[in-house]
Amino acid sequence: MKQSQLFTKTQKNAPKDEVSLNAQLLIRAGFVDKLSAGIYTLLPLGLRVIKKIENIIREEINSIGGQEIFMPSLHPKENWEITNRWKSLDEDMYKTKDSSDKEFVLAPTHEEVIIPLAKKFINSYKDLPFSAYQFQNKFRKEKRAKSGILRGREFIMKDLYSFHLTEEDLNDYYEKVDKAYLRIFERAGIKEKTYKTFASGGTFSKYSHEYQTLTQAGEDIIYICEKCHTAVNKEIIADVENKCPECGEKLSKTEKAVEVGNIFKNKDKYTLPFKVTAKNENSEDILLLTGCYGIGLQRLMGTIVEVFNDERGIIWPETVAPFKVHLISLSQNEQAQEIYDNLVKSGIEVLYDDREISAGEKFADSDLIGIPYRIVISKKSLENGGVEIKKRNEKESRIIKIEDIAKEIK
Repeated sequence: MKQSQLFTKTQKNAPKDEVSLNAQLLIRAGFVDKLSAGIYTLLPLGLRVIKKIENIIREEINSIGGQEIFMPSLHPKENWEITNRWKSLDEDMYKTKDSSDKEFVLAPTHEEVIIPLAKKFINSYKDLPFSAYQFQNKFRKEKRAKSGILRGREFIMKDLYSFHLTEEDLNDYYEKVDKAYLRIFERAGIKEKTYKTFASGGTFSKYSHEYQTLTQAGEDIIYICEKCHTAVNKEIIADVENKCPECGEKLSKTEKAVEVGNIFKNKDKYTLPFKVTAKNENSEDILLLTGCYGIGLQRLMGTIVEVFNDERGIIWPETVAPFKVHLISLSQNEQAQEIYDNLVKSGIEVLYDDREISAGEKFADSDLIGIPYRIVISKKSLENGGVEIKKRNEKESRIIKIEDIAKEIK
């Protein structure tokens, strides 16, 4: 893509009312635009990042048998009354009425749709287990919408729901999701700073699990087990007597962290009110058990920014970067166009800065946007034998031959 054709622009200063680093950098670099507190537009660069994250998640969830669907955001009141959450979640939900006075909710979550949906199709143990997931907008009356895209009022969530005849089967799938999540966070570049964290399990399980990434932007405090790379949320530290539930090691190190994903065993919490059963091998009706597993895409994007940045801007991991190469031309437009065309033909994603602005402005924008590789073509670089290449997370650049660029990047 040519940067001159990108309708968005970078900004020297972040909005005065934006206190979070992730939003400051993403707004300044032209990835998102703030419409209101907790409500952001994904601009072309930002949407490219979100789509990279989405595809990583999709590949890993597909690998454990997830079937992708797309459920409505507008839910009728009746479904939420069945689970008694129309009133219990009232403070968190945006509600509305149609012209006939029928009441609806803009969904904060989708159990009230997926559970009756499964009831229509699941009849026998032969249909089980199965899992379905989606990428869908969620709406929540967030009272603390002050952490940029880490805590939004409207956001995209990957939610996966699994259905099982036995608790053993639920436990097996729960472990598969755990491994898939660790692969997702590894591919997103944050695995080393992310801890599988024991948290409150609510009514139906002793524990649930969160995936907490270390950052000063986090609102949670976790106790870290350095022996087995797990953690415990501060909210349940008394329950585990300050010992790691995995290995028994004493927990002493605390860190601030942000939750980038979670997994729950809901068991029959939602299948019971909807009376969702399937016949076992003895033709007995068995109440189904469920698990639910969430990852917020904007929250993951914002966490990556909080983890990977410096005083000049964002430093995107290659796997989620909007482009792999930022090509900068300093008046050598004909040669730059040829390089751009060759990289695109090689299947390499390139943002080509062909704008007629100063070199200093181009370099500053490049650092702010944070694309992994910067290639500069100038009169000086050509005199020295080619182009100047530098990785965003490195200080020094070097000269390589033009014919070696694609090989170097790949």
